[in-house]
Amino acid sequence: MELSEQEQFRRNSLQQLRDMGIDPYPAQEYPVTGYSTDIKANFKDEESGKQVCIAGRLMSRRIMGKASFIEIQDSKGRIQCYVSRDDINTEAQPEMYNTVFKKLLDIGDFIGIKGFVFRTQMGEITIHAQELTVLSKSLRPLPIVKYKDGVAYDKFDDPEQRYRQRYVDLVVNEGVKEEFIKRATIIRTLRNELDNAGYTEVETPTLQAIAGGASARPFITHFNALDIDMYMRIATELYLKRLIVGGFEGVYEIGKNFRNEGMDRTHNPEFTCMELYVQYKDYNWMMSFTEQLLEKICVAVNGKPEVEFDGKTISFKAPYRRLPILDAIKEQTGYDLDGKSEDEIRAICKELKLEIDSTMGKGKLIDEIFGEFCEGKFIQPTFIIDYPVEMSPLTKMHRSKPGLTERFELMVNGKELANAYSELNDPIDQEQRFKEQMRLADKGDDEAMIIDQDFLRALQYGMPPTSGIGIGIDRLVMMMTGQTTIQEVLLFPQMKPEISANAQERPIEQY
Repeated sequence: MELSEQEQFRRNSLQQLRDMGIDPYPAQEYPVTGYSTDIKANFKDEESGKQVCIAGRLMSRRIMGKASFIEIQDSKGRIQCYVSRDDINTEAQPEMYNTVFKKLLDIGDFIGIKGFVFRTQMGEITIHAQELTVLSKSLRPLPIVKYKDGVAYDKFDDPEQRYRQRYVDLVVNEGVKEEFIKRATIIRTLRNELDNAGYTEVETPTLQAIAGGASARPFITHFNALDIDMYMRIATELYLKRLIVGGFEGVYEIGKNFRNEGMDRTHNPEFTCMELYVQYKDYNWMMSFTEQLLEKICVAVNGKPEVEFDGKTISFKAPYRRLPILDAIKEQTGYDLDGKSEDEIRAICKELKLEIDSTMGKGKLIDEIFGEFCEGKFIQPTFIIDYPVEMSPLTKMHRSKPGLTERFELMVNGKELANAYSELNDPIDQEQRFKEQMRLADKGDDEAMIIDQDFLRALQYGMPPTSGIGIGIDRLVMMMTGQTTIQEVLLFPQMKPEISANAQERPIEQY
């Protein structure tokens, strides 16, 4: 690998540190006593001189002969430090200022500072360094923004670079880290609310013999020990409902699902989902529970039940509108699909100039119409309810509307955020639904479900009336933080691998 001039310079500095007897990567605990933001927030002028010890990256410095001002960035923020030759030069290390600090340290290096806090004449809270320790040498220069004549240079703002090198993005771009702290707050609040409701967090298999619980194209892998193909899970639903059969009152899982269906601004093939199942509940109860849950999460993250998103103010304050899907389609297209056959709906799709094919059954056709003409219209949180049975193979039939099911999808800013049912617990009906899915698979639908015989066996032992929901965590974070692309809320979004010259020369089996 050919090194740049800056990289070679830093490696030379690394060797000089070692030649001076200074370990550039010391194996030791460093006694941090405070963080930048806390030190500044808690400073009182009458306490000037208070001793502190901090550590972080060297992000800027202004050398002025025998004294300098530097800026240290730790895990909480940044703080200014004053470094003087007469204070940090010691008998053991007389060249700590002139050689180590001025010549061998670079922007991006980790250092430790011990000293006292004071306020400068300019009013800035600063640490007066009395001891400096090298903690880790940086061998690549950071892309620090420089300004000249009002123009910014070396900005690290190319999306592909930012997502591919998230570690750099987090260091140099203000606000990125805070987005992921909000993500953690969202998940923590969600988990706390479910725990406080008395539900049990569980874990189910990621590798599954049957890709069930959703209509989606799975990733396929091979299990060498058993010499069989396995699927990365597309949903946790069927395993969680087995636990309801087993006697749990309510179970939930927050984990990764995998769907081999491409990538765009709102989809990542590896995504985080929360699924919850509660016995003796239905989809009406779940709608009320969900809107209260989301309102609490929004307040926890933003301090209020509203969020600014894509130029709009979205309110998560309960209650939300509830609209049957066929009414939504009629409202937006003028077509009433109630009671229509597959052939009639196919003809309507052609009149609407939708691209359809022979593999699409009645459910897919309705879904295509809704996705094209309705989905993007629901900006404020809206429960789209009462889906046709062809669209909902795991859902209980509607108690009063023949041909429909007790299902809802929560739409926010024109995108699906949650999917929920009154769960189907009739094993005979469930088997017939699975068989219908197999007929769709025979027609070429590669997202149709496979019959899960063990799940049918579990249902035959009896599952109580149950309501379940799945909430996409990544989209939830987008909604709560006002981000318009899913890559902004994933620390490491899936991307096409970088191909180096070495990678092209060696077969993949050698990696």
